[in-house]
Amino acid sequence: MSSVISVRGLGKSYASGHVALHSVDLDIEEGEIFALLGPNGAGKTTLISIICGLVTSSSGQVLVGGHDIIHDYRATREAIGLVPQELHTDSFEKVISTVRFSRGLFGKPRDDAYIEKILRDLTLWDKRDAKIMELSGGMKRRVMIAKALAHEPRILFLDEPTAGVDVELRKDMWRLVRRLRETGVTIILTTHYIEEAEEMADRVGVISKGRLMLVEDKDALMHKLGSKTLTIHLETPLATIPAELSRWNLNLKSEGGDLEYLFDARSGEGSGVSALLREVDTLGIGYTDLSTRQSSLEDIFVGLVHAGDVPAGTEGVEGEKA
Repeated sequence: MSSVISVRGLGKSYASGHVALHSVDLDIEEGEIFALLGPNGAGKTTLISIICGLVTSSSGQVLVGGHDIIHDYRATREAIGLVPQELHTDSFEKVISTVRFSRGLFGKPRDDAYIEKILRDLTLWDKRDAKIMELSGGMKRRVMIAKALAHEPRILFLDEPTAGVDVELRKDMWRLVRRLRETGVTIILTTHYIEEAEEMADRVGVISKGRLMLVEDKDALMHKLGSKTLTIHLETPLATIPAELSRWNLNLKSEGGDLEYLFDARSGEGSGVSALLREVDTLGIGYTDLSTRQSSLEDIFVGLVHAGDVPAGTEGVEGEKA
């Protein structure tokens, strides 16, 4: 795939001295779903606002479809649709009117068939003549997406698209995003919902305190950084871990009834699981069952943000290096 967005050395500082972004490098591939993960205040909205031309950077360059966002503003802005985190629209306007108006702002000719398709895809067609003030919060967010798609952009930014909506609507939005990707639209979403990135994204970027800590294929990230937990369910609870087992990373859980072993999922035969089980048998420690759990993207994300650095052994990292 080719990069539809290329960011190099992007920085943003304010007169107060606050640095919102630290020399960010990032490439977004055409046709992918890219999730930018980070806690509140991490710099997610600042980054996408600069790419969308709403905020001026202090340093660096952004290319959209090969066009510079400063010198070729019209070309880059026409390629982008943005659904902001905050709901800003005319409450007294009808749904269909505000979507048509958004299309006209980009100089696109009126196309009632296309507008109808968008509204039907977003389950808004039956509400087309309703005033926006009459809609629920979830429906208003759908209107914002319709407005962003009205001019047929190649790239769609969704800033916290499911913030404040219920679980059912969140899943509806996930299905919509996948359908959009199938039509060739590149999707970039910011979120602090881990399950959102885990469910939808092709690649994940983690940003914290204005630093892009890593960018990685989601499945590869979980494989490379993910750990596993082996739980040995004991026949008889232990009061303490025997000294003979001290070389393994073990913890007693469930009032001594479970012995947990945390190991690197990448290590294969070197994980120590077989040797551990042999030693348990040698010590005459009986167990009734074994279970393993793969670490989730949430475990990885929390570890990265708390560590404040990129874990060793992470290849393919983009962004500022410490």
